[in-house]
Amino acid sequence: MPQLGETVTEGTITKWLKAIGEQVERDEPLFEVSTDKVDSEVPSPVTGVLTQILVEEGDTVDVGARLAVIGDGAPAVADAAPTPTPAPAPSAPEPAAAPSAPRSPAPPVAAAPPPVTGPPPAPPGRVAPRVAAGASEVLSPMVRRLIADHGLDATSLTGTGIGGRITREDVEAVIAGALSATAPTAPAPPVAVPASTATAAAPTPTPTPVRTGADRDEVVPFTNIRRRTAEHMVRSKATSPHTLMVKEIDYERVEQVRRAHGERFRAEEGFGLTYLPFAARATVEALGDFPHLNASVGDDALVVHRDINLGIAVDLDNEGLIVPVVHRAEELTLRGMARRIRELADRARSRRLSADDISGGTFSITNAGPFGTLLTGAIINQPQVAILSTDGISRKPVVVALPDGTESIAIHSVGLAAVNFDHRAVDGAYVARFLSRVAEILDQRDWAGEL
Repeated sequence: MPQLGETVTEGTITKWLKAIGEQVERDEPLFEVSTDKVDSEVPSPVTGVLTQILVEEGDTVDVGARLAVIGDGAPAVADAAPTPTPAPAPSAPEPAAAPSAPRSPAPPVAAAPPPVTGPPPAPPGRVAPRVAAGASEVLSPMVRRLIADHGLDATSLTGTGIGGRITREDVEAVIAGALSATAPTAPAPPVAVPASTATAAAPTPTPTPVRTGADRDEVVPFTNIRRRTAEHMVRSKATSPHTLMVKEIDYERVEQVRRAHGERFRAEEGFGLTYLPFAARATVEALGDFPHLNASVGDDALVVHRDINLGIAVDLDNEGLIVPVVHRAEELTLRGMARRIRELADRARSRRLSADDISGGTFSITNAGPFGTLLTGAIINQPQVAILSTDGISRKPVVVALPDGTESIAIHSVGLAAVNFDHRAVDGAYVARFLSRVAEILDQRDWAGEL
């Protein structure tokens, strides 16, 4: 188990991307791991054949624990997980187990079979033994939490994992059965159930979404990232008295630079020049003038951070939200900011972020503008005290001042910027001045010169 961040001490294997016996190339994704910080794909450190998997999907282990063995394809040896050895065949043929009831004990036979020296062979489909009392001692934290959340008794569950171990699929099957049984009389409310993944030892198809209420409702299990996002949002709302303030921003000077230099920038950098790095640069400079927004609430005090570590919210293709951090953003130019934001977004969507990449943020930006939104009231990313949202930018008529002091109507690129702030930390007037400074920088900066 690799070290996925300075503060990360353990991780949960959520999915093996290779099966025993498959060829693995160096740096090819080998498994997915979930921590309380981030979900990541972990690449193979070497080229070879995956000969052993020592930790099941759903199990949580400490950093440094041995997870698998990659060799030259030779048969697995002593380090492999214990597997029952088939017993010698008895002299009299045994009656075949009924395939229609794989979990029921075999029917009694007239004569007792001769004693054997090892455990009996597992029939096709592997009959799952009942888990005895004390089985919770071998449950993974994820399974234990699911059992506790739904008030289940581990000793009453049938495990299909190695040695009769209870897996997430086993618990979810019981929950799904309970929902189906109660649906005709009283439709059950949606239940937050962790997403299923098949165990490495006994692949099981991902269950189809559970339908209740005569096929009217659908229970969609929460993924790990969805569950953590939900917990974080609820905690933020319970912690900070959110207050929203909005200002209209004139992006015309930014638009002129994008039109004049956009093609050259794409040719040099390999990606487009969007409004976001301009807004990020203006925000970082304005935070230098209004440092109490680059802060956290401590014990009866405001902790003002010297470094500006700018979080940029990234949508993971509708599967969740994550906020990687541009550390020491005050040291970056416009071009450097654009590069860093692009790099973090690409790594987030390909699950290559480390825990350090999403730690230490002091202020965040969420950008729904590409979808044409009007106004976003974002939730503060704890323990920060404010978050800026940038929304859709469109061409609109505006009043402009002419050199002779008169006014005229012009068409400019205009959009709204909103700050949701923690009213414990600052007051509205402070945030209003901050937003005014952001607007001033975007409207008056020589962006072409900086680019």
